[in-house]
Amino acid sequence: MTQLNARIPEGPLAEKWNNYKASQKLVNPANKRKLDIIVVGTGLAGASAAASLGELGFNVKAFCYQDSPRRAHSIAAQGGINAAKNYPNDGDSVYRLYYDTIKGGDYRAREANVYRLAEVSGSIIDQCVAQGVPFAREYGGLLDNRSFGGAQVSRTFYARGQTGQQLLLGAYSAMMRQVKLGRVKLYPRTEMLDVVLIDGKARGIITRNLVTGKIERHFGHAVVIATGGYGRAFFLSTNAMGSNSSAVWQIYKKGAYFANPAFVQIHPTCIPVHGDYQSKLTLMSESLRNDGRIWVPKKKEDVEALRSGRIKPGDIAEDDRDYYLERRYPAFGNLVPRDVASRAAKERCDAGYGVGSGLAVYLDFKEAIGRLGKHVIEERYGNLFQMYEKIVDDNPYETPMMIYPAIHYCMGGIWVDYELMTNIPGLFSIGECNFSDHGANRLGASALMQGLADGYFVLPYTIQNYLAGEILTPRIPVTQPEFEESENSVRERLNKLMQIGGKQSADQLHRKFGLHLWETVGMARNRKELEKAVKDFSALREEFWADLRVTGMVDEFNPELEKASRVADFIEIGELMARDALQREESCGGHFREEYQTEEGEAKRDDNDFMFVGAWEYAGQGKEPILHKESLIYENIKVQSRNYKI
Repeated sequence: MTQLNARIPEGPLAEKWNNYKASQKLVNPANKRKLDIIVVGTGLAGASAAASLGELGFNVKAFCYQDSPRRAHSIAAQGGINAAKNYPNDGDSVYRLYYDTIKGGDYRAREANVYRLAEVSGSIIDQCVAQGVPFAREYGGLLDNRSFGGAQVSRTFYARGQTGQQLLLGAYSAMMRQVKLGRVKLYPRTEMLDVVLIDGKARGIITRNLVTGKIERHFGHAVVIATGGYGRAFFLSTNAMGSNSSAVWQIYKKGAYFANPAFVQIHPTCIPVHGDYQSKLTLMSESLRNDGRIWVPKKKEDVEALRSGRIKPGDIAEDDRDYYLERRYPAFGNLVPRDVASRAAKERCDAGYGVGSGLAVYLDFKEAIGRLGKHVIEERYGNLFQMYEKIVDDNPYETPMMIYPAIHYCMGGIWVDYELMTNIPGLFSIGECNFSDHGANRLGASALMQGLADGYFVLPYTIQNYLAGEILTPRIPVTQPEFEESENSVRERLNKLMQIGGKQSADQLHRKFGLHLWETVGMARNRKELEKAVKDFSALREEFWADLRVTGMVDEFNPELEKASRVADFIEIGELMARDALQREESCGGHFREEYQTEEGEAKRDDNDFMFVGAWEYAGQGKEPILHKESLIYENIKVQSRNYKI
C-alpha cells in the first residue's frame, strides 16, 4: 500500500498558492507555440481551460461528444455559483468558504486545494461579469446573492434558475474566440476511447468520430481530462443521457488512480420517479430551499388520505405538518447540506410518512408567497416552476412540489495532486472528474465554482510547471508503435462488442445494473449488501459480455455502439464503487454505512482509521484493484462532528 504524495507547497495555508505561483516554472510565449495540449470535454471546466490555454498561446485541441459545446451538461446547473465576495456584508470570507466546504465534505477533502478554491472564487465572478454573464442584480445594480445549503451566509451568485447555462455560454464564447484565432481546434461529435502513453507520459488520445465511425489518433504534449462525473452509472440520475465516464475509466485502466469512488452525492430536491420506463430524473434547484419549506404530514391517516386523493396538501392544518428539517436542525433548517437533507427525507419516507407514491416529501412555497408576494417568487424561480409544471402537470404556486432524493454528482474521481496532475506525468484531470475539492459531500453551488476555478485560474498555472520541461520534446508522429497499439486495442474492443450477438440491448442491461447499484450503493449501505453487490456486479459484467446485442455497423453512425461501450464501463465502475464503500467502515457525508451511525441517525466518522483519500490502482481484468492512501491532515481547522442544530 503506497502513501500518495500530493505535492502540497510548504508554508502557511493562506500563502501556499501565491508561493507556488511565485516559484513555478513558466513557458515563454515563443515556446508556447511549440506545445500542443489536448482537452477532453468542453463543459465549464474544459471550455474555460481551453479558452485560457489558447489565450496564453498554446495550441489546443478540444474534444466533445456533443454536436456543440453549448450542450455540455454544465447547462443543467440551476441555482448558482459560490464566491467569497461578502457583498451582503454578512460575515463571509475566504476562510469561511474554506471552512464551510471542509465541514460540508465531512472532513474528507484536501485542505490546501479547498483553500485555493475559496481564494480564487471571487476572481471567477469578475471574469464572468466581464464576459457578460447576466447575474441577478439588486435594485441598486449590485450583484445579488442568495443562500445555499451548509452555509449561514449568502454567497451564491445566480442567473435565475439558469446559472449553469449562462456561465457555459460565457466560457463557450471565450473558447470560440480562440477557435476563431486558430489557437483552439474544436472536435465535436468525437469521443475519446483511450489515452496513449509513451515512456510513461501521456502523449495523446485515440478517438472515434461519432458521425462517421472513423478511428483517429491525436498527439499532445499534455492531456487534460474534463469529462464530468460517473453518476449515470446508476441509470436513473439527474445527469444528461449522454453523460458518461468512459474517458475517466480508460485512463484508470492505463494506470491513473481512481479516488473515493464511493463518494457520490444524493440531491434532496429531485422530481420523484413516476414510472418503470423512465430513463432520466429532473432536478429542482437547491435554491428553492431558500423560500420553500419541506414537510410531511404528522399523522399517518393524513398520509393515507393524501395518497388516495381524498384530501389535498392544503387541507392539512399547519399544526399537523412536520417541518422535519426545521425540527431536527434548527440552526440551518431547510438549508442543511444535501446529504443531511436527503437522509432525513428517506427516514421520513421509510417511516411511512412519504406522500405521492410514498417516496416523496413536500416543498411548499405558501408561506413565502404570502410573505413576499407571488411576483417575487416568480422573479426568483419562475423558470423552475414552469419546468416542474410541464413535467408533473401541477401548479407549484398553488400546490406544494413533491421531491425525493436522487443521484446527482460525484465527489470521487481521478486522483490528482495539488497541480491537478494525475499520477501519470502529463495527464491532468479537472472539474467533476477529479476528486480534489469536495470530500464526502459537495455543498450546493460549488460544482460551478470548482469547474471554473480549475479551468480559468489553476490549470493555466500548474500545467506550465510541467510543460516547461517539455519544450524540447518534438511533436511525436502518431505513427509511433504506442499509437498503433492503442488504436488496435480500441478496434478490438469495439469489434468484440459488435460480435457478441446476444438478446439484450445496452439500455436493458444498464437498467438492470443501475437499479441494483442504487439499491446497494445508494443512500444507505451495509456490509452484507456490499459484499453481495461486488459478486453480483461481476456476474452482471459476464452477462453483459455474453448477451449484449448491438445493431448497426462499427464504421458508421451507431448510437447503440456508443451506449454499449459506456455501459461496459459503468458496470466496472459500479464494482469499484462497491469495493470502496465496503473498505470504508465509517459513515461520512454521502457515504452512509448503516452499521456506523449515531443514536440520532447521523453519520458517524472514524477519524482514527479512515481520515484518508482512498485511491485505487487498476491491477488487470479479473484482479482485485490495489488501494493506495493519501493521509488528510488539517492544520488550520478543528476536526469535529458536523453539527447543523446549533
